[in-house]
Parts: sequence; structure tokens; C-alpha cells
Amino acid sequence: MSNELSMRYGCNPHQSPARCVSSKDLPIEALNDAPSYINLMDALNSWQLVRELKQAMNLPAAASFKHVSPAGAAVGVPLSDELRQSLFVRQDDLSPLACAYARARGADRMASFGDWIALSDPVDVSTAELIRVEMSDGVIAPEYEEGALEILKQKKGGKYRVVKIDPDYEPDPIERRQIFGLDLEQHRNDFVPDDSFFDNVVTQRKQLTAEAIRDLTVATIGVKYTQSNSVVLAVDGQLVGVGAGQQSRIHCVRLAADKADRWYLRQHPAVREIRFAKGLKRPDRDNAIDLFFEDELTPAEQEAWRACFRTVPERLSAADRRAWLDGIKGVALSSDAFFPFRDNIDRASRSGVEFVVEPGGSLGDETVIAAADEYGMAVVFSGLRLFHH
Repeated sequence: MSNELSMRYGCNPHQSPARCVSSKDLPIEALNDAPSYINLMDALNSWQLVRELKQAMNLPAAASFKHVSPAGAAVGVPLSDELRQSLFVRQDDLSPLACAYARARGADRMASFGDWIALSDPVDVSTAELIRVEMSDGVIAPEYEEGALEILKQKKGGKYRVVKIDPDYEPDPIERRQIFGLDLEQHRNDFVPDDSFFDNVVTQRKQLTAEAIRDLTVATIGVKYTQSNSVVLAVDGQLVGVGAGQQSRIHCVRLAADKADRWYLRQHPAVREIRFAKGLKRPDRDNAIDLFFEDELTPAEQEAWRACFRTVPERLSAADRRAWLDGIKGVALSSDAFFPFRDNIDRASRSGVEFVVEPGGSLGDETVIAAADEYGMAVVFSGLRLFHH
């Protein structure tokens, strides 16, 4: 092992040279091509997320990261036929790890374009085949099956970045960061939620189902590694909406809920029946589906959009979209800090949110609880803030 790993460049190509160094042997090894500074930031943050999901849920976990926040994350819950079709997954032999990655990548396919992937378990051929057809920058995992590694090494003309990490590596409890020549130190955020984390239910609705606890756990570990301010929505063992890096809490909720709505709308029968133009690439399909939900397009957008299909589909009306979205239930929401106003609950309710975990401690707590009671939500006050910067 070595205590230094050379990087392609820093945050930007002009920030060179760049390297990753440690006073001890590095727990990571580049198996194919050299990662960049941002690649490693994504790799190390996303690895922590999937490692903690595996620890908490005892299921294989995957994350799709962009710019140091998850575009999606999931545990290995099998895919329904409808979800499989909406995510362009044609493989029949999906392993649990492959199911986790398909869900993570499919949470927000627009944001996941050119993602960094983290996988909690050794990468099998089933998962590598899914990665092979997606636009991605690289992957981190504890191990790679021989056949899987060969598939990944062939991506991007042999320039796909493959990083191996020691699954037993534990960092020092004190972490350091240098900003503008000054060293900042803090105790590492080593909190991982267990079932007792959700004991303090403050609403009239008290019962949390096993599925709700699973999804609240996924959401909470997800929000822990999302740039603050942040709110995430989860259902069926995966993140479905991520609102990252907003200065206003309501904007976090709106962003996360809007993304969750589009995730669910992708599964509408009208979308699944779309026949795309021959040879249309996967990213272009994702763009076309995204525009499918817009109320208005400019003439230029309309022309480009129509060229994506064999037969141009009739776009869903606002009423049709609302009727479909009313069908989603049981969504879990985790917020990295308290909700100051009820507007967050009002918006979340329109995206099927029934279970919420947030720290509590706002002057507006009683108003937030009253709003949740109006919608029949169960709200947990955890007492723990999870800012991530």
C-alpha cells in the first residue's frame, strides 16, 4: 500500500498538481485511471453513505453522487415491472446490489448524468452491466469480481475511474479541513440512526410501520451526506427526491418534492408506453421525459422534443398529473434541521409524505405539529441536527 494517490487535478483542471495523502497507508486504491479531486470527494462521501445504509439495514446499498451530494441512494429492494420499465432496465437477472444501483440511479436520472457511484458490497457482473450503459465518471466499492472489473475497465475508452476501498478502514475521530490557510477541526459525524431514533413521535398519529422506519432510516442517512440546507424524500427503500444546498427550508422541500413527483410521474402508463425515435440515446430519452411534464414549451423546444419520438405522445395535462400523484402514499421525509413554518408540511403533503423526522426545537413547532395532524402525518422530533458542509 501507499500513503499517496496522485489525482488528475483539483476542483478544476487549472488547479494542478493535486494529490491525496495520509500519514498512514491509504485505504483506497485506483484500479483504473486516476480520479480527480471532486471524484474523491464524491467517492469518500458516497462510500460513507452506503456503508452506513448497509450497517443500518443489513441490505446491499448504492448511491449516485453529483457534486458532493446524492442524486439518489437506495438499498437492494427488488424492482417492480413498472419501475424497471421506467428506468430502462432490461436485465432480468438483477442481483440485490444491482437493484440498489438501479434505484439509486433512477431517483433523478437527469441529475445522475455523469455521476460517481458508491456500492456497499463487492461489485458483481449484474451490477457492472447496469453501470456499463450509463454515463458515469467512476465507482468506489470494497471489491470487484473479475468479470465485473473487466466490464468497468472498458468504459469510456478505458478511462473509467475504478476505486477500491478497504471496508475495514475507520478514520480518526477528529477530522480536519483547511480553508484559506486555516485548519478547522471537529469530531467526525459518526452518528448512525437505529430504531430508537424514531421513538419521539409528537403527532396524534403515533404508529410507524416497518416500511416507514426503513424509509425514514434511508432518508436520514441520505440527508446526513447531502449538502445543507437539505431535505430528502424516500419510499420503497430509496431516495426519490433530494433538495440540497438551499438557503431556505421551504425551497429544500419544494425541490425535493418536485423531484419526487417526477420520479413517480415517470411510472405513469402514458410515459411507459412512449416509443422513442430509433437510436435516441438514454440521456436524450431522460430529457424528453422531463419535458413531457412541462405545461408549456417554446416553439424551438417543441420541435426538438417532437423529434425524440416515433409517434409524438400527447402530454399529460395538469389535472392528469395531479390525479396520478394523488396515488402515491407512505413517503418518508428527513430534514437536516427543524421546520420553522407549516408551509414545509403543506408542500410535503402534496407529494404523498406521511412520515417526517426533523430535529424539532423551532419556535414554530406547535404550528408544524398542528399542520401535520391536519394531514394525518406522523412526525418524529429527533433532537439531532445533521448539517453537512
